[in-house]
Amino acid sequence: MEPILALYAPDVAYWSEPFREPYRGLDGVRQYVGEAFASEGSINAWFSDPLVDGDRAVVSWWATLIEAGEPITLSGHSLLRFNADGLVAEQWDAWNQAESMRPRPPGWAGG
Repeated sequence: MEPILALYAPDVAYWSEPFREPYRGLDGVRQYVGEAFASEGSINAWFSDPLVDGDRAVVSWWATLIEAGEPITLSGHSLLRFNADGLVAEQWDAWNQAESMRPRPPGWAGG
């Protein structure tokens, strides 16, 4: 988990879903990542090339995994804002979930 935390600013605000309260600071990111990793396994993930504009970037992602014993597919986008040190200062995730493992569509951004 430490390599992930090293990407974030100490005062980061991380919205894991549009309508959730953000996780704040490195302790918040540690909590979110720890909870997610505890229930997920057999992860296969693909990422698009990021689109970058100034201190912001957006990346699309697609993942198949086992969550709480059930196969699922997640597809979404992460919008990131970086501070002057190149660390993530804000992250906004938006995603959809299917209750099975689904292949990436032909021509998907990360494929």
